[in-house]
Amino acid sequence: MSEGFARHRKVLAAAAGVGLGLLGRDFLRRLREADLHGQVALITGGSRGLGFLLARELAGEGCRLALCARDEQELARARGSLETEGATVFTCPCDVSDHSQVERLIAETTRYYGRIDLLVNNAGLIEVGPAQTMTLTDYERAMGVMFWGAVYPTLAVLPSMIERRAGRIVNITSIGGKVSVPHLLPYSSAKFAAVGFSEGLRAELAGKGITVTTIVPGLMRTGGYLNARFKGRRKEEFTWFSLSSTLPLLSMNAERAARQIVTAAKRGEAERILTFPAQLLARFHGLFPGATTDVLGLVNRLVLPGADGAEVETERGIEVNDQLHSPLLDTLTRLGYSAAQRFQHLEGQNGGPAPQPALRESG
Repeated sequence: MSEGFARHRKVLAAAAGVGLGLLGRDFLRRLREADLHGQVALITGGSRGLGFLLARELAGEGCRLALCARDEQELARARGSLETEGATVFTCPCDVSDHSQVERLIAETTRYYGRIDLLVNNAGLIEVGPAQTMTLTDYERAMGVMFWGAVYPTLAVLPSMIERRAGRIVNITSIGGKVSVPHLLPYSSAKFAAVGFSEGLRAELAGKGITVTTIVPGLMRTGGYLNARFKGRRKEEFTWFSLSSTLPLLSMNAERAARQIVTAAKRGEAERILTFPAQLLARFHGLFPGATTDVLGLVNRLVLPGADGAEVETERGIEVNDQLHSPLLDTLTRLGYSAAQRFQHLEGQNGGPAPQPALRESG
């Protein structure tokens, strides 16, 4: 047997071994998937966008749902939509940045269902603009919703989960919690804190029957850009952010994202990063943090709107889009607008952009 042939066989054998190893790992993960049927899942920020999609996905797994959000009308619409699909839904208005409201939420949900098996800390907000336009209040609001809004519900459900030695906590963070992105400083700061809380909590609860899963989404087509808030050169800020949140090569189908999140929760995974660009960015930053910051600094200088003449007043994306009257932007963001229509971002809103035909994406 020639030396070249023997080397070729070794390479093929190694490749086959790696392939079998990956298949075996996937098989074991499938075996470890929990059956969520009959479990009670509480989702914060569950009235629209990703939270609404997670509610729908968990209902499909047989979960009984509890949803919270600040807006009672949005909650009523989400509940009605889910109940028409056969879901069992309890809703409770709650601002997750308010400790007393969260305690009431947990108490009322526990009184209604008897327990909480799965907590999904999903509530969030996005404010886009240069650092010069962001105020202390913006940072406090971001921390209130996306850090304390995860800590308060978690600490409230933990005693009963520890007593039962059973429970699942899923924290929806962001690639912005791994790599701080320009023009999203309050958001990234809060998400970094949420990642640290989630990872440390998993370590401390190991062996207690409770899994903590950190979800790190990249950009997703939820339609949420229409409810984000913009400062500075608002039309320019809205343009880059809406395109990033909508174009297929940059963003992920939100329904597919919801399915992946539920699968990660069932398997009790430590972390799942959604979207290939987010995985690439997180890995590059882990190896070359300084270079990553330098590249983002270059993007900030050459691509993102400048701070000169920036305004500190805030406008919602739906209002900015209505002012733009841009057929080209409407065309490029049509998938995102369709997602906003389907995932409860637009119903009941006053004003906003002219209606566009809804497009349904394949999962």
